[in-house]
Amino acid sequence: MSKLYLVPTPIGNLEDMTFRAIRILKEVDFILAEDTRTSGKLLKHYEISTQMHSHHMHNEHKSIHGVLNRIKSGETCALISDAGTPAISDPGFLLTRACVENNIEVDCLPGATAFVPALVNSGLPNEKFIFEGFLPVKKGRQTRFLSLAEENRTMIFYESPHKLIKTLSHFVEYFGTDRQVSVSRELTKMFEETIRGTATEVLAHYTNKPPKGEIVIIVGGKK
Repeated sequence: MSKLYLVPTPIGNLEDMTFRAIRILKEVDFILAEDTRTSGKLLKHYEISTQMHSHHMHNEHKSIHGVLNRIKSGETCALISDAGTPAISDPGFLLTRACVENNIEVDCLPGATAFVPALVNSGLPNEKFIFEGFLPVKKGRQTRFLSLAEENRTMIFYESPHKLIKTLSHFVEYFGTDRQVSVSRELTKMFEETIRGTATEVLAHYTNKPPKGEIVIIVGGKK
């Protein structure tokens, strides 16, 4: 039966791959991968020989039509990103929307995503939260911070190591020195760590110890 599967992949630890995800990747007719070199290592580890094609932010607009035609003809497709759940700050939304608009069944498997463990282990309220993803680099950045300054729900951000100090400085500037912050780095990997404290304390920590690796920031809402 023709279908699109959205298949989460590990964010660091290969043991976080589910049995169902492995089975689906072996059974589908073809796989769309954000980076075939990165995904090739995962597929080799689990002895998955399914045909793989590149599908990333630079070519997804052009490739969607061909993918839809293959699925409509009766093939099944799995979409994976380099790490985590597709379409969460990664390619996937455009293809998913196109499939929905064309009455093609979409099945998203549960699995790894970085912000959930970061949120849960932050110790900050998680009954209500908002996911902001990556902040604007330049244009619109100040506007975004100003709009979030009064937000009372817990906020989730993704950030790169070389921009972390700048972002933490902006938290101090726009949210206040005492706003609670939790930074999780290298989740599920050997050097995983979570640093918690006020915006000022966390900024001081990473100023003295420059960060490396993938980063998720959890910020408490305004009280």
